[in-house]
Amino acid sequence: MSQPKAWISAMRLRTLPLSLSGIVMGSAVAYYQGYWDWLIFTLAVITTILFQILSNLANDLGDGLKGTDNTERVGPDRMVQSGAISPKQMKNAVILTSVLSFISAGALIYFGAQNMPESIIWFYAILALLSVTAAITYTVGKRAYGYHGMGDLMVLVFFGFVSVLGVYSLYSKLFIVDMILPALTVGLLSTAVLNLNNMRDYINDAKSGKNTLVVKMGPNIAKLYHAILILFALSSLAIFIALFKEPILFLSMLPSLLLLVHLRKVMQIRETKDFDPELKVVALSTFALSLCVFAMLVYLKSQLPS
Repeated sequence: MSQPKAWISAMRLRTLPLSLSGIVMGSAVAYYQGYWDWLIFTLAVITTILFQILSNLANDLGDGLKGTDNTERVGPDRMVQSGAISPKQMKNAVILTSVLSFISAGALIYFGAQNMPESIIWFYAILALLSVTAAITYTVGKRAYGYHGMGDLMVLVFFGFVSVLGVYSLYSKLFIVDMILPALTVGLLSTAVLNLNNMRDYINDAKSGKNTLVVKMGPNIAKLYHAILILFALSSLAIFIALFKEPILFLSMLPSLLLLVHLRKVMQIRETKDFDPELKVVALSTFALSLCVFAMLVYLKSQLPS
């Protein structure tokens, strides 16, 4: 494999729609409420993309060095494990992407947190630092939290609460309790994607000492857990939509049908490799949900008296 192709593969660009779902969801509500700002949106998108690419590169490095990525693994090839990219090259890429992530996050905080209390600005700065740290230490280091069953919680926090609540508050300069609901939706569905990934890799992870929640729970309980994640996510979104008292907004939940069909398939899967195609279903359905909410809120705002 050529170096350009290897780096593109290592970045795993197919994961970007899921990571952007929280930004789209938070931005949708901000737009409807009159807080839209193109600069904040653009910087939030760039920062999120950099965080996700950083996470993907670090994951490739960490699992490659620990031997978790091996010939028995199901799913796309990993670049360090395959030898297409050396560990030193990947470490340098992780450092470079970390620096770019800090710069982008700093710009987002600078423009988004203007006129906010200094304590809030420091809070955002700490969140940026934690985001970079979490992206790297999922699989890198002796205490990589992905190897101790903490990945699910971290995905819920960063893909859900930090992403949705964070971007919304940068637009509005407010914290509204109701926004916890869409944050839960995106966070839980993102956790469901990780759970699918862990169900797919269950056998190899167990052999490699990667104690994900699936390894700890077993595949049967993991399926039940998966159903709970998706059903709670959709319930949270339905409750949030009901708060608008605009029945037409429920049309934005049409992608939920794909998730319900997916859930039925998951319950019938017997071979771990068959979980792999379902990752794309949940990831793209989550992104579609966010886009549909955005589109419907743009439409509803256009119907409001000027």
